[in-house]
Amino acid sequence: MLYIGSDYAGYQLKEKIKLYLEKHQMAYIDVGTESGRARNDFTEFIPPVVTPIQKNSRHRGILICGTGYGMVIGANRFRGIRATLAHSVRQAKYARTHDNANILVFSAWQTSAPLATRILGIWLQTPFDALPRRIRRFKKIDTWHR
Repeated sequence: MLYIGSDYAGYQLKEKIKLYLEKHQMAYIDVGTESGRARNDFTEFIPPVVTPIQKNSRHRGILICGTGYGMVIGANRFRGIRATLAHSVRQAKYARTHDNANILVFSAWQTSAPLATRILGIWLQTPFDALPRRIRRFKKIDTWHR
């Protein structure tokens, strides 16, 4: 399952990404926000995306805020989460192949809907290249959260 959430600044981009997902018959759960007018904190939408991913490693997520940085910082505070901000298709591809990113973050202020959907398409299609050195790195990172 794909979980998607945004604050007010990311609302419009989130709605366009949902249209892309529906067009490609991809299942998702929208955890909010419900409007671009209501001022809310990006922090409200991180746990509802992160928690199901922590419980099931096959799930993935999308988070969107104005800069994208707040969502990346917040999501990466959670054990087992590898959130990445991607501004290009190449970044999204490497985020999957090298870093096994399980949450894709967008800056609504920097990323157009057409670019976001291209980035998302590559990110969803690209598998993790589970080389031993990459697995070793994640195990090291996981020890930092204790």
